Amino acid sequence: MVEGNSVMSAAPVVEASRGVRAGSLTRTALSTLGNTAIMLTVILVLWVGLLRVFEVSDFVGKGPLDVYEHLFLEDDAAAIRAEMWGLAAVTVRDAAIGFTAGMIAAVVIAVGIVMSRVVESAVMPLAMIVRSVPLVALAPLIILALGRGTAVVAAMGGIVVLFPALVTIVFGLRSVTPQIRDVVTVYGGSTWDILLRVAAPSALPAFFSAVRISVPGAFTGALLAQWLATGEGIGYAVVSAVSRSQNTRVWALVVVITLVSLVLYMVAQLVENLVLQHYDMAKDG
Repeated sequence: MVEGNSVMSAAPVVEASRGVRAGSLTRTALSTLGNTAIMLTVILVLWVGLLRVFEVSDFVGKGPLDVYEHLFLEDDAAAIRAEMWGLAAVTVRDAAIGFTAGMIAAVVIAVGIVMSRVVESAVMPLAMIVRSVPLVALAPLIILALGRGTAVVAAMGGIVVLFPALVTIVFGLRSVTPQIRDVVTVYGGSTWDILLRVAAPSALPAFFSAVRISVPGAFTGALLAQWLATGEGIGYAVVSAVSRSQNTRVWALVVVITLVSLVLYMVAQLVENLVLQHYDMAKDG
């Protein structure tokens, strides 16, 4: 009977814990949506305000109403939207390739740096050099070496993603205190045990921070690769529209890719909170 009562008394506690976590996730989602709405409002105000302050001509500077009319009110608006979402899908694919390549490289290199000072001495100066050289200047060399296919997309997107993600992940992996390292070592743990069982879980917040930072960076790399190498997606469409003075189309393309990037950033933030909640690392609010 005592054992049965214990189980029955534990059940409400488990349900309450689940309810608290679900409520926390709901609050996080609502907070994210609220912050996004505020940010979009600020962007719209700045968009309209800056066009007026700098007296940009109506031929070049298009406002939110112009973009809305282009996407929804013109006779061929449905075809325009279908074309732009197709271009956006290509850009999302290329951004995903660059994001994956950059994050994998960042994690592998970060582990090497944390495990070996020799790796750090060899890699960090090279990473700094690559980071300091504009990607536009490196693009011809990358294209000559890799061609104009998926490899160049992965390289250019990966370069943009790599450095900020690498620094953030290394910081997270090194956040383990010497006392905890000593405890693991006393119990017979190896350096790999410290990395896998202590450093990796404690670095999850830093890892997800790197993910959030890298989402817009991956889009930047994808747009550059499309403009300079592949001739596909929104990156090339913007350049093509500019050359033809299709200014409303240029603004509409920028709005579409900005919204897509913002949505994926929100998704990354929600996934972060879900995972950190599982490990009781979620941020308050």
